[in-house]
Amino acid sequence: MEKKYVKKIQTSGHNLKNYFLLLLLPLLIVFAFDDVFGHGVGSETFPPVELDGKQVTIEVSSSQSNPETNDDQQISISMIDFDSKITLRDVTFQIKAEKGDQFLFNREFKADNGFLVFNFVSEDTDSVVLEEETGSNIFGSLLGLDSRLIHVKGPKLSEGGLYKFDISVLTADGYSNTLEDPLVFNAGISIAQTSQHDFVDPNFGDQNIHVVTYYDEISDFQYDPASKEIRYSMPFEWSYSNINQTSVVHEELVIPKTFGDLLVSGFTMFINGVQLSDDVTTIDDFFSDGRIVHFIIYQKELLTVFENGSNENGMNFVIKPDRDYPHLSSVTENGQFRILVSWEPENLKSNSNAKIIFDVTDVFLKNKPVSTTYEFSVTQNNKVIFEQNGVSTNSREEHNVVEFMVPQDVSGIVYLNFNNLDNNDLARTNIPIVIDRVTTQKEITIPDWIRNNALWWSQKQIDDNTFVQGIEYLIKNKIIVIPVTEQGSSESSEIPSWIRNNAAWWAEGSIDDKTFVQGLEFLIQKGIIHI
Repeated sequence: MEKKYVKKIQTSGHNLKNYFLLLLLPLLIVFAFDDVFGHGVGSETFPPVELDGKQVTIEVSSSQSNPETNDDQQISISMIDFDSKITLRDVTFQIKAEKGDQFLFNREFKADNGFLVFNFVSEDTDSVVLEEETGSNIFGSLLGLDSRLIHVKGPKLSEGGLYKFDISVLTADGYSNTLEDPLVFNAGISIAQTSQHDFVDPNFGDQNIHVVTYYDEISDFQYDPASKEIRYSMPFEWSYSNINQTSVVHEELVIPKTFGDLLVSGFTMFINGVQLSDDVTTIDDFFSDGRIVHFIIYQKELLTVFENGSNENGMNFVIKPDRDYPHLSSVTENGQFRILVSWEPENLKSNSNAKIIFDVTDVFLKNKPVSTTYEFSVTQNNKVIFEQNGVSTNSREEHNVVEFMVPQDVSGIVYLNFNNLDNNDLARTNIPIVIDRVTTQKEITIPDWIRNNALWWSQKQIDDNTFVQGIEYLIKNKIIVIPVTEQGSSESSEIPSWIRNNAAWWAEGSIDDKTFVQGLEFLIQKGIIHI
């Protein structure tokens, strides 16, 4: 089940009422144009170009109309003298606008002050409607100038996503001053969009994950409790020109702290089967009820994906814990200490011995282990199962160890509680783990001789159809055994190039069976393989 938040997150830019005033008061405010932004962010300023002997530029910015009263999104387009920071007068814009793959309008607009504001309003209409609001607002009237506000009304227009504008400047500094060669700019402005995804985990019950995308709307969200993998897709144009305009793709996951399986100390992201570097991931645990996992994907990473053969019309994300063995982490409420926890055996059982291994690190000392007093307990439904007080070690080689017997009548979720660290009542946190885990282990069986088929296909010695038919036969006859996978339907039979790459790497032994099977699962989900 998927829910869309009503409230959006402003990614950048001023409130447009204030921003309008700033644009028209160059003597009071000094603008900075040192940075050029691009697709994937909330503001884009283009490098200056020459016009009639002076340097001019276009700036596109986003904001909410009034975050307290409505959800309308506003995007401003202005033409500015780069040196004096003054907006040009009597500018004629030809603007083609799209939201994702949805065409919005292609219209000519005259701007007396070189400044337009588009207010995107969600309405249940069959087509996009433009309504212009004329007259002076309070800021324009102070300077004797009229502002121009264009309401763009249509389905889901005030929701976040990527708005694209093809802007041609036809006149500037006078409506009679028609440019022989119009100035052309291609802008992409992102407004954050949050979606909520609810599901039932076999061990932690009702859970949800929020995805905050600062680029474009996501789809096909899935969570796999066996592998702890998160999957979803997002539109993206794979071309050098688009990547050069995309300064960053920013994605966030918001994970409840009641969901122990995803309190892992690190995540790895794959896009179209290509693993990104560890540098893209940052985990923020400084919230009492959840953690935010940031993925900041810069141009270098996008080029790596593109140059590894990605010719898909979009991004297919796979996000998974960066290690198979559990290693959870949490930050204390006062933000001072980070607790890193693992345990033995991997699957804790009732009426058996358990060993909890943990480190107490100082966040402000780059997570260096520190020696401090602590109070530790294991509880279930507020009942204490085990407790121990002590002093943590500051050694990087040695760890703190607690051993106890899990009672016979204890199963399900228990909490590891760390309280009163360094005698500070706010230095506390807890981490949920599971006793008698419900396993959903997925069986994977692939005979070695199938590697030859995968190698031949990766080298294009056999065509796609032959490869697909062979895989279908092997799955139907249980020669290849893969996890149960929901089957989809697709009008396209094209196999993404990253799956061909996976086949080559698997044939060489560079990736394991599980990674290769992920490609087969993808083909089943897309309806390319039918079983």
